[in-house]
Amino acid sequence: MSSLKVYNIGRMTKYLTETSLRTFRSNIYRSTSRGYSTEEKAAVADDKQLPSTVEECHKQLDSLTSELNTLKQQIKDYEDKYKRALADGENVRRRMMKQVEDAKSFAIQSFCKDLLEVADTLSAAAESVPEEGEAGAGGAAGGAAAALRSLHHGVRLTSAQLAQVFSRHGLVPVSPLKEKFDPNLHEALFQQEVEGAEAGTVVTVSKVGYKLHERCVRPALVGVAKGPSS
Repeated sequence: MSSLKVYNIGRMTKYLTETSLRTFRSNIYRSTSRGYSTEEKAAVADDKQLPSTVEECHKQLDSLTSELNTLKQQIKDYEDKYKRALADGENVRRRMMKQVEDAKSFAIQSFCKDLLEVADTLSAAAESVPEEGEAGAGGAAGGAAAALRSLHHGVRLTSAQLAQVFSRHGLVPVSPLKEKFDPNLHEALFQQEVEGAEAGTVVTVSKVGYKLHERCVRPALVGVAKGPSS
């Protein structure tokens, strides 16, 4: 009977010991798994990647330095390309603005060229009639002379008004008499020797030229003095 009691006590002690060990191990495992935060785990993982020797540190330092220099060069290249792109964009903007301004200024160039023939006709008509009309003693002759003077006066007024309109829109005449010949504004029809005139000077203007905002739309037709022949 006593031996049975001892056997039962031994089994109970073994059971309690094994149960206590399992509980203790489980508590240790739970406390260990909860003890490390995400940052600590990342730090532990990084520690595993750190070099372990001085030589490895130098190698890693050289690699990082080379990578840094490469990145600096790339930044310099990108900055240079950025500045060039800005300069190109500014040049394009200026050219476009200049083209727009020119288009506004010279949009009426063709129209002005057509009107120049009208101006030439009016000027010729005004110059063809003498300013002092012959006034008759009376009757039909006197009326015709008065009508002729009125017509002459009207033609001159019309020509003057047309010249004012031209000037208002930037169209100005070029009459270079006694000026130096300029191939950009003048067209030479002939050359002749003129006493007292310097060679290359305009001595005759056959047709007045015109400029639109400093751009020649019709050159003046001129005669130019030449030097004495040897």
